[in-house]
Amino acid sequence: MDVSYAGHAVFPDAIRMKIHNLHPWDVSPKEAVKLQEALHPLLKICPWEAGDISTVAGADISYDKKKNVVYAGVVILSFPDLRLIAEVTHQQKAHFPYVPGLLSFREAPALLKVFAEIKESPQIAFFDGQGIAHPRSIGLASHLGLFLDIPTIGCAKTKLVGNFSEAGNTKGDFTYLTYKGKKVGAVLRTRDGIKPIFVSPGHKIDVDTALMLTLACTTRYRLPEPTRLAHLLATRMRGQVRR
Repeated sequence: MDVSYAGHAVFPDAIRMKIHNLHPWDVSPKEAVKLQEALHPLLKICPWEAGDISTVAGADISYDKKKNVVYAGVVILSFPDLRLIAEVTHQQKAHFPYVPGLLSFREAPALLKVFAEIKESPQIAFFDGQGIAHPRSIGLASHLGLFLDIPTIGCAKTKLVGNFSEAGNTKGDFTYLTYKGKKVGAVLRTRDGIKPIFVSPGHKIDVDTALMLTLACTTRYRLPEPTRLAHLLATRMRGQVRR
């Protein structure tokens, strides 16, 4: 575990995050599907209720196929200026196979170990993955939202489920993503003329607020800063270990 804080008085009276242990991770793919179905009713997709925001987290995974190792990275940023406060990393063997729709069972255990080392709970967390825009509404952002018990947002580079119309070509243009007749996310243009991203609420937030906060955390890149920096952190860690 590697923890780096950009300063010495960021969280003066902080307490590490509480992780809610909702189920074991040593399960078969069939059991994992049943767990997702059981967790779905626990999700709260609702308007923002957390008040003012001062910190946000971003989380991502880099996977080394040859070594079967997961490299997890989480960054903490101030909001709204998006200044880097902390970086936390962890690596471990992957204990779950690659199964579309069940990636959280492969990635979440390492990310939870990272979050457990954070000195103070961020008010919201962004994940490079899906929220409720998922066959059983339990993408990575939703799954970990239940474990962390904070509002979470999924920001994916590709679509997993749903239908949408093409968004406009200007930053901020979006269309809603629907699945089985329900609004499950948005297809958001984060840069002029660049491929959109797929934003979906994970837990304790709704589609429109997730969309607004994603835009607020997006600068001049396609990806919002929390997940962009988390991606760079996890990738950098993987490269360092390889050397």
